[in-house]
Amino acid sequence: MIRNVLVLGGTGFLGTQVCLRLLERSPGGGRVVVPSRRIGHGRHLCTLPTVECLGADVHDDASLARLLRGIDAVISLVGVLHGDARRFEQVHAALPRRLAQACREAGVRRVVHVSAIGAAPDAPSNYLRSKAAGEAALREAAGLALTVLRPSVMFGERDHFLNLFARLQAVLPVMPLAGHDARFQPVWVNDVARAVVRCLDEPHSVGGTYECAGPRVYTLAELVRLAGLWSGHRRPVVPLPMALGRLQARLMELLPGEPPMSRDNLDSMRVPSVAGGELPGLQALGIEPAAMEAVAPFYLVPRRGRGRRPVPHPDA
Repeated sequence: MIRNVLVLGGTGFLGTQVCLRLLERSPGGGRVVVPSRRIGHGRHLCTLPTVECLGADVHDDASLARLLRGIDAVISLVGVLHGDARRFEQVHAALPRRLAQACREAGVRRVVHVSAIGAAPDAPSNYLRSKAAGEAALREAAGLALTVLRPSVMFGERDHFLNLFARLQAVLPVMPLAGHDARFQPVWVNDVARAVVRCLDEPHSVGGTYECAGPRVYTLAELVRLAGLWSGHRRPVVPLPMALGRLQARLMELLPGEPPMSRDNLDSMRVPSVAGGELPGLQALGIEPAAMEAVAPFYLVPRRGRGRRPVPHPDA
């Protein structure tokens, strides 16, 4: 049985849920090792039993080698949504190559890697092309027992998708929207986390690629309207021509911090983030994906004076 697991990207949106699922899987034993260059980002995990939060740079070969000592499996979740071509290459392609080499030298075979629906060498965005390069690097590595998961956009209590559109509609009189007809099949982050952890214990998943998608396809405009409706700030959606949308995204890229939209995001949206049907999905792992309508309204609607409503589990 796999006991000691290294989670790269464990402090992030998906990573947090993966760590919680790992604790449910083996509450009495095993280690969950979560490295981060900024150890403060893992404060919410450091108090959990069997979770070890370590300060480390996973892009450094020596650090990666140290992290793999005594490890039975690696869960690879590191990803970025914004940046230039060099940044996407570093995170999505170079890191998997480093990981494959480090696993070979450490004798670690089992790897579960999270990519993205639409990843392809000829995709229109740096994001999707670099995701494809990362997949290829791991598949080409000799000796790895690899499983790849490709999620659509993920929603959940701290997502940067529905929450973003809810916040924007709280302050804007209208929602100017480029790529309004882009198609998504949003998936609950908890369902993706369940799939990641289940793959560790399912030998039949080795060598497989799974598309993680929810039960329904939406356009971007539909998702924006739902975010506004559920947050109590629904605004008219004004579709933008792509040329104007790219100009808007360029201006957003100049803002300090992480931009709400970039030109590379718009390029990614040219590929539908929708399950194609040729690859197995969550159901092949015994997971019935939750509907967005069963989860998102509970965390988007604030309660007066008490923050947001608790999010129930749809299976409860």
